[in-house]
This record gives sequence, C-alpha cells and structure tokens, in this order.
Amino acid sequence: MRKNSKEATREAILAAARTVLASDGPEALKVSRVAALAGINRGTAYQHFQTREDLIKATVEWVSDHLSSTIYGDLEFNEDGSLVELNPGSIYEVISLMVNFAVENPTLGRVWLFELLASENPGEDKFFRLFKKTTQQLAESQYSQGDIDVEALSVIVLSGYFIWPEWVRAHADTDSARAGMAARMSREMLRLFMHGVLKTEEFPQFEDILKQ
Repeated sequence: MRKNSKEATREAILAAARTVLASDGPEALKVSRVAALAGINRGTAYQHFQTREDLIKATVEWVSDHLSSTIYGDLEFNEDGSLVELNPGSIYEVISLMVNFAVENPTLGRVWLFELLASENPGEDKFFRLFKKTTQQLAESQYSQGDIDVEALSVIVLSGYFIWPEWVRAHADTDSARAGMAARMSREMLRLFMHGVLKTEEFPQFEDILKQ
C-alpha cells in the first residue's frame, strides 16, 4: 500500500532526524535543522513535531521499534513477553544476526545509544526490555549457570553489539574487512556466553567455532 503524502513527509523528517542524532547527538537535534535536511518547509515539519522533545521522542521510538522488529520479528512470544520456544542451540546464529545488523546499520546503533545515554530511565526502552526479557528466560533455563545478573549482562552485551561498529568503521575499509571484524565479535560474544552464561558441557558443538 502506498503511503500518503503526510506519512511520507513524517518518515522523511524522522530519517533526517536519525542522521542528525547519529552524527551530532540529541543536543544538535532541532526541528528547523531537520526540516532543512529533509528538504521540506519548516512550517510543515512543525505540523508533525511541535517541539524538539516531540521529535527526539518519535525518533528514538522509531529506532527502538525497528530494532525490535528486525531482531525479534520472526520469533513467537507469549503474552508475558517470553519466547514461546527457547532454543539455546541457535544462540550463535542469534549473536551473528545481532552483530551483523549492528555493523551494517551503525547509524541506528548510535541513535539507540544516544537515546539510552540521555534517558532518565534507560531500562524502559522497548528494545532493551525485550532483550532483557529473553536474556532472563535463557538465564533461568536448565542450560545456564546460576546466579546470573540479567540486567548487568544485558547492558554488557548490548553495549558490545552497538559500540563495536565504531571500531569497524575506524579500521575496516572493505566489505571483506568488515565481515572479518563482525566474525571476530561474534566469536568473542559466543565465548562470553559459553564461559559466563551457558553450561559449557551442554554445547560441545560451539568449541570448534571458538577455535576458528
């Protein structure tokens, strides 16, 4: 279905806002600047977002929704937010998905991190809550070690996912180099889970990956 002009204009504004947030942070986000970047009239932009705060809120909500749907969109959830089917055996695939998405979409990662840094209650972010919930489900399963601090683990893991692309940007200038750095992060994240979260003896198939 084709978007109407109002929806298209709103999306253009949000796309420009994401660009500003990713490059200069929330302090630089102004409706007038975003309107100019989007190539629309400033008055039109104000019809969609009357204040800078409205624009910031809508932008970070879009990013959080996009991350949630991209990472978890193909999974089935219960009403309480837990996964219908927990499959720790696929954890390396999930890790690789997260790392590759972050490396291929560094702008979204920067926007999301800026939002958390500026938020008075970062734990209420939609994507963080979803990630924490699934991490908690894994930590409480028979496959995991005991006494895992789920919130601290979630912060450590997500920080790694979305900060690593900055190292990739600085050190990799070809697709193959970026892919190589993504593979490095995927292996080390798997190592973190293997020796800090999961019961190692349950997943001998992962040892070969760690030796690569």
